[in-house]
Amino acid sequence: MSGKVLLSFDVEEFDMPLEYQFDIPVEEQMRIGIEGLDAIAPILESVPCTLFTTANFANHFPERINKLAISHEIASHTYYHTAYATEDLLKSRLRLEEITQQKVTGLRMPRMRAVLMQDLLAAGYQYDSSINPTWLPGRYNNFHLPRTAYNDQGIKRIPASVSPGIRIPLFWLSFKNMPYTLYLQLCKQTLAKDGYLCLYFHPWEFTSIEAFGLPAYTRRWCGPMLVERLMQLVKDLSKDADFGKIQELA
Repeated sequence: MSGKVLLSFDVEEFDMPLEYQFDIPVEEQMRIGIEGLDAIAPILESVPCTLFTTANFANHFPERINKLAISHEIASHTYYHTAYATEDLLKSRLRLEEITQQKVTGLRMPRMRAVLMQDLLAAGYQYDSSINPTWLPGRYNNFHLPRTAYNDQGIKRIPASVSPGIRIPLFWLSFKNMPYTLYLQLCKQTLAKDGYLCLYFHPWEFTSIEAFGLPAYTRRWCGPMLVERLMQLVKDLSKDADFGKIQELA
């Protein structure tokens, strides 16, 4: 094999409807989140993954997260998905380590928000995967940042993968909305160029989320169809690469 696929999921409470003024109770957020983990079981059983988990979600399902830590890397997605304070970096790491009985070395900020490297160092992290090095209207413009892994003030930064050249993002929305053959071709081009792929999704995407007021482009291919689509991607990429955990690159 000539490369590595770093497949990751942001394991979190399903609070995305709140961004679109759709009220969803915390209990419902958790229900959708755990249903998503159930839905992606075939993927989690087939390849090792990195699960960026909020401590809030882990507190609701500690036995499940502890069990997943046997085969997968558990990393921090801070404490809560919506609210954030700097002290949550340390609090979430310690709580996840308590639940998993394993060292937590990585972080991904919710919604790829910016974070200070000195805060990550102070909280005991070794790597950060909070960068999508492209332009996403209304979110961020990261064309100025490196496209591949680099060191920054003592922290290894591992961006989500984008294609060489014009930096087409290969994140979850692209997977949903691009023709599959085009997405696979871009993944293979990026894998050949960079030697690895860093892809990320959310378990809740793999449930039925049509009823929560989300834009059509965010819920396309949701549910079992998306599971089949991602299983096909895993199968196709396995011909060219091994799957591994992000901490192995860090």
